[in-house]
Amino acid sequence: MSRPDLNPALEFLTAETPAAWLEAARANLPLLLIDHANCEKKAASTALGLMYRYVGETEILHKMSQLAREELRHFEQVVDLMTALDVEYVQLSSARYAGELHKLVRKDEPDRLVDVLILGAVVEARSCERFVRLIEVVPAEAAALYQSLVHSEARHFVDYLELARKAAGTAIDEHVARFLERDAELIRAPDASFRFHSGVPG
Repeated sequence: MSRPDLNPALEFLTAETPAAWLEAARANLPLLLIDHANCEKKAASTALGLMYRYVGETEILHKMSQLAREELRHFEQVVDLMTALDVEYVQLSSARYAGELHKLVRKDEPDRLVDVLILGAVVEARSCERFVRLIEVVPAEAAALYQSLVHSEARHFVDYLELARKAAGTAIDEHVARFLERDAELIRAPDASFRFHSGVPG
């Protein structure tokens, strides 16, 4: 798959995954897959959480319902690949990435909703970018999975960003820039543990 197919998601980000993280992914495929499965579960949980919290927002309900179903299907696909590769699904601690981004979310509504949706867009764009980069370095079975997931992640990014703009009712560029700046810092910084959304190991 060529990168031009993903311009909206890739051009949104301000930093590319470092080569050192990709090398760690190549060397730690079981960890990558386990944490990827966890990420898919969390993505579905986030979508369901938005559905429960914002019951009066019809478009959010429809978009998040579809997204949750897709993320759970992705979870199943990752678990199937882990089974095929004889990777045991064990408990892992979470990466600091999402938690650090959540610190930027404002507390009062409707700002909270806008920021949660922006955060969702950033995470989906980063996942999309990592899928594209991982296709180049992981074994064929994993590369095929990531190839199959790219378009849906790009669509999730677009959905989150469009919903954020509608929820705000005004320009959100300044708020988006805050999240993108933190995303770039986190994926470039040294990280104690290798995870799907971690920074550079070590």
